[in-house]
Amino acid sequence: MKKITLILMCILLIACGQKTNETSSQSETTPSQEKIMVEMSVQDYGTMEIELDPSIAPISVENFVNLVKEGFYDGSKYHRIIDGFMIQGGAPKDEASYAKLKTIKGEFSANGIENPLKHATGVISMARAKDMDSASSQFFICVADAPHLDGMYAAFGKVTKGIEIALQIAKDAKPIDHNGRILEEEMPIIEYIKVIES
Repeated sequence: MKKITLILMCILLIACGQKTNETSSQSETTPSQEKIMVEMSVQDYGTMEIELDPSIAPISVENFVNLVKEGFYDGSKYHRIIDGFMIQGGAPKDEASYAKLKTIKGEFSANGIENPLKHATGVISMARAKDMDSASSQFFICVADAPHLDGMYAAFGKVTKGIEIALQIAKDAKPIDHNGRILEEEMPIIEYIKVIES
């Protein structure tokens, strides 16, 4: 039974990346390798602080920060939630948002890129489709250790404050299927994500 559950969880993350129209030509490194802090506010729950590490996954961090600065995530929702596994959000809100997206290189060992960050509780990682280079905007936050994802998904940071918020979101969720799909009217809303200036 446990093996079946793990397989279903892997299928969920593989199946939930969105198709996009072009692959990003972002550089393999960012101008700075210093860690970047962002604040995420979830309606009715509070705020989390997340530390992003460009020394581990520079492409993923650059892509995420660019979307944050554009306000892409403001008003988006957590649409797939599985208690004891992860909460996933970051899908485009409308066609205009979707049109802006570009896919990025998957920064994980199965795709030829070393990434030492393990999928432990609080880690943020990029969701993707079957194609290893299909991630664009969707991300997930682990609410439990998920070692079966290590080497298969691009972990790029971790929650440093407010992990109890992610845990509560997962606990409150009422998914309508085994893939963690949430009814539109019950999806927790991300009010904003912003870079915290040092």
